[in-house]
Amino acid sequence: MYKKQFEIRWSDVDANGHLANSAYTNFMSHARMSFFNEYGFTMKDIIDNGIGPVVFYEHMYYFKESFIGTPITVTIKVSGLSEDGMLFMFEHDFYNHKGDHLAHCEMQGGWIDLKLRKLTSLPEAMLELAHKFPKSENFKVLTKADTRKHGVRPKPMQV
Repeated sequence: MYKKQFEIRWSDVDANGHLANSAYTNFMSHARMSFFNEYGFTMKDIIDNGIGPVVFYEHMYYFKESFIGTPITVTIKVSGLSEDGMLFMFEHDFYNHKGDHLAHCEMQGGWIDLKLRKLTSLPEAMLELAHKFPKSENFKVLTKADTRKHGVRPKPMQV
């Protein structure tokens, strides 16, 4: 399990005085990029390969409030990866300084070719690194069918 610690700043709280849901998203994103960097996916490698990570969905479950000035820890477990590395799934958990579980998120994403603007497989060297990611106890090999597991599909706007 990968861990990243943050302190909740003034800009991270909402009108209720607790950690805003947008801040959870920002902390997860920062933690993922730190995770990628630690496992060899540096920003330079990502840029040099002309790829970028995209988020398909983030399902958040909130359990307990957290407030300004409080340290929080965001954890990452890799719960899915396609054979070609194109698709990935992470589980994030948020804990306060006492170890209380604040929130849980399942997110799924993929890699896109930044010129073609289409999903793409990871380059071989990066794929080898991805297969070494620490995996969660419920890890699965992802397929394109997993990207539509919730049955949500795009629909044109009704006029």
